[in-house]
Amino acid sequence: MSGTPNAEASPRSVRPGYLLAFLGSLVGMFALYYGVLLTLSATGNLPPPAFTNSLCIDEKFDFLRRERLAEPNLLVVGSSVAWRHFDGRTLVRDAPGLVPLNGGLCGLSVNQTAYATAWLLDHYKNVQDVVMITAPQDFDGCTGKPTAFFDRADVDDYVFGDASPWFYYTRYFSLVSLTRNASQIAGRRSGADKVDPLVFDQFGSGPLGTDGGRGELLYGEMKQPDPACLTALSQLAARLHEEGRRLFVAVTPMHPQWRQRHDPDGRLLRRFAGSIRTALNGHGAQVWDSNQSLALNDWEFFDAIHLRWIGVPRFTEALVRAFDMTAAQATPGVQSSLVLNTELPLQASDRLVTD
Repeated sequence: MSGTPNAEASPRSVRPGYLLAFLGSLVGMFALYYGVLLTLSATGNLPPPAFTNSLCIDEKFDFLRRERLAEPNLLVVGSSVAWRHFDGRTLVRDAPGLVPLNGGLCGLSVNQTAYATAWLLDHYKNVQDVVMITAPQDFDGCTGKPTAFFDRADVDDYVFGDASPWFYYTRYFSLVSLTRNASQIAGRRSGADKVDPLVFDQFGSGPLGTDGGRGELLYGEMKQPDPACLTALSQLAARLHEEGRRLFVAVTPMHPQWRQRHDPDGRLLRRFAGSIRTALNGHGAQVWDSNQSLALNDWEFFDAIHLRWIGVPRFTEALVRAFDMTAAQATPGVQSSLVLNTELPLQASDRLVTD
């Protein structure tokens, strides 16, 4: 009948010209894309592959890939306060037996820090001491943030396996992210961006300069710790204890103006540190709340929770004393070029140990 489809009719064949045009367009698109990447690389504007779509984390992966640091026996972990608040030169001066690596990554909640710590420990087998530098903000939102915030197989291949980066620019392609990051990366790598530089020292720390700053506290009232964050911390401590490693948790100092405005009697910060001690109970970890013993000046702060680098050596020196790290045996060939004149007496409350 007229208008009735013929079930036995053969499908219309695809013309060779169409296939050639399609494949040619595809090849052309890839050629154009990689041409843009090569141009960005040649001009110093190529960001790292967007494994996490967080430029400061992805740049840290790129740093670890490039530098191939000496095998550490001490690992610093945490979010941006860990990344910004650790001076390895002060540590090796006061405890020459320690070889530190700052594995801090910006913007992490505690469950994500635990995930990143496990990944790093799988690659740095000689680590005996893990130092977590943390702020109250790190204990907010673990319930809603994915713990596995990067693909370990891909990052393993990129950081430790010498895989070519070009495939990952395609796998993790995002036009918006690439455009934004390419416009920022040169200034952040050079330190010209004073607010959010991506400059690393030889230990993997990311100093904030003495000039500039946010000009405001930025961070407001602290929230109660998310129970999921405390559980993640407890699980990390249990793993380290079982493996015979030591965990030290340092609560970073808060800006004096923030404390006056949001916690004038210190009750909130003491309760926060107490919740950490409770989570770590029975795992042999040590806790130091710097807010109870270390007095820093307003001008040493970048915002409510971040220190300018001028204050970091003093904080690191106090951390070394609080955890009695000077007892480490000296390792030949490990030296420090930094000499501090500041004498910082250790108070009895500096060292707080959980059972």
